[in-house]
Amino acid sequence: MHVTTDASAPWLVVGLGNPGPEYAMNRHNVGFMVADLLAERIGGRFKRAGKAQAQVVEGRIGPPGPANRRVILAKPMSFMNLSGGPVNALRDFYKVPVGNVVAVHDELDIDYGVLRLKLGGGDNGHNGLKSMTKVLGPDYHRVRFGIGRPPGRMQVADFVLKDFASAERKELDYFVDRAADAVECLVIEGLERAQSTYNS
Repeated sequence: MHVTTDASAPWLVVGLGNPGPEYAMNRHNVGFMVADLLAERIGGRFKRAGKAQAQVVEGRIGPPGPANRRVILAKPMSFMNLSGGPVNALRDFYKVPVGNVVAVHDELDIDYGVLRLKLGGGDNGHNGLKSMTKVLGPDYHRVRFGIGRPPGRMQVADFVLKDFASAERKELDYFVDRAADAVECLVIEGLERAQSTYNS
């Protein structure tokens, strides 16, 4: 599936997570972690976005010239399973084509720290994606950050709402950094280049 988009249209990069300090280091909040790092890189601070239930940073990424892209980074503040509403409100407000929307999220079916980038597809039981797909349809980009499967008989819901284990935390900064690189590559150079570089 190939989505052609207007090169001058902005990109909306959505980090998925739950608001509130008690969730900050949960596996389910890795999308927020990547969005925070991207905001730091463009020198912006997240602010409440008008009527949309989200925090946003506006800026540009990429080298000066034709590869430079306008980007809106967003963190929905609605809780994961209601992410679609704020995302759609921002997409509407900033006039972002669906093909320029990127969801950064945790993925159970991929080993910890492994990245997979794709366009379209199902939600694989992820409530944030389910909510986004309901309002946008499935044709947006995903940067899937592997968190692996829960050990033993632990329930999925308990696993994703737990903080990363101490062994995982040793490498977390590196993996979040790599995911932020992958988002930048996707926005500046396109999906195929980003997949060949980061789909390990």
